[in-house]
Amino acid sequence: MTPPEVITMGRVSVDLYPEQIGVTLAQVRSFAKSLGGSPTNVAVAAARLGRRSAVITKVGSDGFGDYVRQALEGFGVSAGWVGTDPVLRTPIVFCEVHPPDYFPLLFYREPQAPDMRLEPGDFDAASVAAAPLFWTSGTGFSGEPSRSTTLGAMRSRRGPITVHDLDFRPGLWKAGDDPRRWAREAAAMATVVVGNLEEVEMATGSRDPDRAAADLMELGPELVIVKQGPRGVFARRGRETALVPPIPVEVICGLGAGDAFGGALCHGLLAGWELDRLIRFANAAGAIVASRLACADAMPEDREVEALLAAQTHV
Repeated sequence: MTPPEVITMGRVSVDLYPEQIGVTLAQVRSFAKSLGGSPTNVAVAAARLGRRSAVITKVGSDGFGDYVRQALEGFGVSAGWVGTDPVLRTPIVFCEVHPPDYFPLLFYREPQAPDMRLEPGDFDAASVAAAPLFWTSGTGFSGEPSRSTTLGAMRSRRGPITVHDLDFRPGLWKAGDDPRRWAREAAAMATVVVGNLEEVEMATGSRDPDRAAADLMELGPELVIVKQGPRGVFARRGRETALVPPIPVEVICGLGAGDAFGGALCHGLLAGWELDRLIRFANAAGAIVASRLACADAMPEDREVEALLAAQTHV
């Protein structure tokens, strides 16, 4: 197998999207099935943009696990490191869709999700160490053995780009855990850190993008990106900053926008783009997915992102 350019590690799920918009789960009559889980979606998004991608995760020995592998292969993402837990079931996630900004999630990941049982023997350590870009997520630090496995993989890195997505889901952490501690430990081993306002506040105590980015950069990353929703995206790399405004779209479902941003970020980082170009492209990819219903199935191709960017220059 040709070595992947992008390897992501962590959460996977089967997402069930309501086909009736603007109603509660109690009122939904039917759902559409889609591949989900932020690191998994990022791998799909990068593959849609032409990058060789692989995901390290685990599913259950069930029909949904079979679906995950089939969906990944259909999207062009290597499923060779998708393990199978013999006991735990593949997670499912239900969502409600209330445009433009309310999309509550209901996670079924108990007693533990298979992806939280990732161990070093579940993937080729040399491939992870050498990959041009390795992507980790905060949810992977919310329990063992996933936490130790992810930390070990990050420590092994020789490849040039390690991205840590703060990916903070409070409901997936147990009482007494310290997500800030692990967010900062991961940031210290990353070259790039990305998160939204709530996530950087968790990691730094500040919702001010510039202050939070500066705090995180002191830990060691070269680039920190803060997604601010309707206020756009702030990024700092060294002394250089970029503030990219949001792109006006009719929001259908915002759940996959961050993952589309992540996959596009991977693409641009590997291409060596300058900061403003990098953030504008990723921002446009996120806007496209926000205007669609699903996550993985909605990831854009390069030509779609470029077309949206070109249209913005003529507004």
